Amino acid sequence: MSSNARTMNTKAFRAVAALGLIVAVGLATASSAQSASITTNKAATTDKAATPNGAAVTNTAATPVPAALVPPAGNHEVARFAASGVQIYQCVGGVWTFVEPAASLVGYETTSHRPNQAIHFRGPSWESVTDGSLVEAKSIASSPVDGSIPQLLLQAGTTRGDGVFGKVTYVQRLNTKGGAAPTSTCTDGATQSVRYTAAYHFFAANG
Repeated sequence: MSSNARTMNTKAFRAVAALGLIVAVGLATASSAQSASITTNKAATTDKAATPNGAAVTNTAATPVPAALVPPAGNHEVARFAASGVQIYQCVGGVWTFVEPAASLVGYETTSHRPNQAIHFRGPSWESVTDGSLVEAKSIASSPVDGSIPQLLLQAGTTRGDGVFGKVTYVQRLNTKGGAAPTSTCTDGATQSVRYTAAYHFFAANG
């Protein structure tokens, strides 16, 4: 990884920690605002050993995944994570403009159910702090969410390592809450961080 990438990585992680937004290990706790509700195309299920302490993540399937956000045939899900963090904006020309995300993720590999933790930062990129693997992707499809950042389908461009993200081809950002750009007036150069939560699903090519 380049020195610039490492610097952005460190800044993103510190931003999350400073804001007190590290995802609680007990994702199955009672607070609905902080719970890790993950959307799937199937009926509600419960996956065991989904978090580092063995707590279960309930997949509510409250809203179906939009068709435009489903990866092409020939790809299968390899991991899913719950994220909590911020979307960072800067005032440019009197308008709040997106700069980068800074989030912490807790999740698991869907086949083995091995727990994994990661950070999300500029790129957009996701890096596992468990195994060191990384994926950088770009958005190729979007589905709006009232009052929140949109749900997305992203296609991987760069990957690194043999871990959870090493062979990722597509990423879904689902169940977004918060994170939308401020609507207030602003002074050029000002920055603002807006809290958000989301579920990230990662896919790899079959075979």
